[in-house]
Amino acid sequence: MSIVDHLNENPLPFAALLGITITAAEPDRVTAQMTVREDLCTRPSVLHGGAAMALADTLGGVATMVNLGEGGATTTLESKTNFLAPAPAGGAVNAECTPLHRGRRTMVWQTRITTEEGRLVAVVTQTQMVL
Repeated sequence: MSIVDHLNENPLPFAALLGITITAAEPDRVTAQMTVREDLCTRPSVLHGGAAMALADTLGGVATMVNLGEGGATTTLESKTNFLAPAPAGGAVNAECTPLHRGRRTMVWQTRITTEEGRLVAVVTQTQMVL
């Protein structure tokens, strides 16, 4: 079973609540998609910043775990988000997480969140601690 199949068949509880589907998981790149549901929105009906940040945080954690292998563990130390455009309800967002640094004690990831049309919604940079 591939990593992607395993993650989607045994999702992280919060990722499942958000409806995150992992589409690729490799050491240099993790991607996912999330439907922008009304219950994930603010007013007007656009994706809430916290939901976007949670999507990126999930990918950063998954990316770190992919790099650590079986039995590894991680937690988020820091996260910074730049919001650039809205993502309207009824569509979906795509997220791509790539490494900026992969060290023994920390890993730093950048996640770009875009609409289905490719409009950049947010850029998230986060540091994961290797436990």
